[in-house]
Amino acid sequence: MAAVNRTVIGIDPGLTRCGIGVVAGPAAQPRLIAHDCVRTGADEPLEQRLLAIHDALVAAIEEHQPGAVAVERVLFSNNVRTAMATGQAAGVALLAAARCSVEVTSYSPTEVKLTVAGAGGADKDAVGRLVAAQLQLAEPPRPADVADALAVALTHLARSRMAAVTAGAAASDTLAAARREAAAGARGGWEAVLAARGYAPEGGR
Repeated sequence: MAAVNRTVIGIDPGLTRCGIGVVAGPAAQPRLIAHDCVRTGADEPLEQRLLAIHDALVAAIEEHQPGAVAVERVLFSNNVRTAMATGQAAGVALLAAARCSVEVTSYSPTEVKLTVAGAGGADKDAVGRLVAAQLQLAEPPRPADVADALAVALTHLARSRMAAVTAGAAASDTLAAARREAAAGARGGWEAVLAARGYAPEGGR
């Protein structure tokens, strides 16, 4: 059986600063692999800024060969200009992952804070401290965009683990039910099988 690729690249999209965080599982003992912050200047043409972010993300994906890319989802903001710029960077992140044929998942800021810090309203300092604690770092990563990117990657590891546990429990329940039905059928035929599923045959038919 092929080994599961537990390396995740988290991305905190931004036009001026785009955070990149690379971690490896398992979720219970995550490891920091690398991090970076792609910076572009406001005086540069928009298309060149987006290209720089795209190329940096593709390079990171090609270097680390992750099993998944996780991107922080852009939410509406009172600052329309900032929201548009962040949305453009997020679109580039999705494009880079698709171009490299890597599975990509988006998480809202609330989902990230809830998973990493245990509170959907946690501030950036709290997220940074808890990212450092989970990755056993001496201090929170800087700038905050990098800490946010690592938080997104840790969120994907944790959520994937929870999904796997849930799926495993469901499969176990299905297998147990199938075994009960088989045993019931061996003892009493199809009526016993229906009874095992919680149905009562009417009129003995």
